[in-house]
Amino acid sequence: MSVTAAEGFVAAGVHCGIRKQGRRDLALVRSLEPATGAGMFTANRVQAAPVVVSREHLGAAQPQAVVVNSGVANAATGARGIADARATAAAAGQLLGVSPREVLVLSTGVIGAPLPLARVLDGVRTAALQLSRSGGGPAAEAILTTDTRVKEAAARGSGFTVGGMAKGSGMIHPNLATMLAVVTTDYALGPGEALPFLRPAVESSFNAISVDGECSTNDAVLLLANGASGVERTPAADEEFSLCLRAVCADLARQIVADGEGATVLAEIAVRGAASDSEARAIAERIATSPLVKTALHGHDANWGRIASAAGSARFDGGYAQLDPDLLTIVIDGVSVLLSGRATGDEPSLENGSCAIEVDLALGDGEATYLTTDLSSEYVRINAEYRS
Repeated sequence: MSVTAAEGFVAAGVHCGIRKQGRRDLALVRSLEPATGAGMFTANRVQAAPVVVSREHLGAAQPQAVVVNSGVANAATGARGIADARATAAAAGQLLGVSPREVLVLSTGVIGAPLPLARVLDGVRTAALQLSRSGGGPAAEAILTTDTRVKEAAARGSGFTVGGMAKGSGMIHPNLATMLAVVTTDYALGPGEALPFLRPAVESSFNAISVDGECSTNDAVLLLANGASGVERTPAADEEFSLCLRAVCADLARQIVADGEGATVLAEIAVRGAASDSEARAIAERIATSPLVKTALHGHDANWGRIASAAGSARFDGGYAQLDPDLLTIVIDGVSVLLSGRATGDEPSLENGSCAIEVDLALGDGEATYLTTDLSSEYVRINAEYRS
């Protein structure tokens, strides 16, 4: 159930001195066999130094290792930030016997603070000495910030494994969110083949979640594949690998939302009957990010009027997504609250920590799902005190 679940991967998580109270704050993941890989990164125009450097490295070489630090984002740090990210990759490469361009770097934490490079390099040296198959758990712990729990997942196919770790709790919103994920597999992929598998897995998972509607500077999802399983590539095996990869990404994404800052309710929004999948996604995202819907969830209030209002205001293609209020049906936790545009007078209790919202537009075959949380006073407290 970790980033080392697949054959041929080792990891370590150590305390290098960025975080207080001896918390682990640096992770190192390494493939022991030659690997190929790919990455998907934040759509934010303000991109952190490690995002810039990792993009460069993926364009020049195949990734063999990943260094992740928490506590400092190394974002909005100018030329120094770029130099520090490159120095981190160079140090790891020298210790592991690979090119600096074969090392990817990720950071998460406070924006604007310079990376304490000396501490990070000491941490890389310590982590390199502790690399092992049992290091997946400590590595998953080392990448956390405001998270309350580690996030790991694994799926096994016919002779191969996909495993991964992630972090994320706040600033969660496509594309991507303040989340980092490192996924590994012992399934064999050739150069250039990882991204076509990774992109759809990310689109249906990490890019379909929201906690607070904020898109970060550091978001990244990485995939490394080393072929250590020896499984023969066939179309059927490729399809099974794709399903396993999607399952791991979906599991990690769900864990991120469930651990949303101050969250007490996990809500799954399913939109169907839209004019297209793209319009269904726009409507699902609008509902998922509506502060009025999210505060109603926190109050265990089945206020379907807020859901209808959010759906009707979903922006799409320069205008609004198609919706006929006389055809609209809304079901909350299995209870129809609006049926073909008419209120039923029925309401669910919403007493547990999860909620299912189904919206049927009755216009076509488009459908989409989205995960979100409630918005609580605890979320405000956590973010008001983030740098204090």
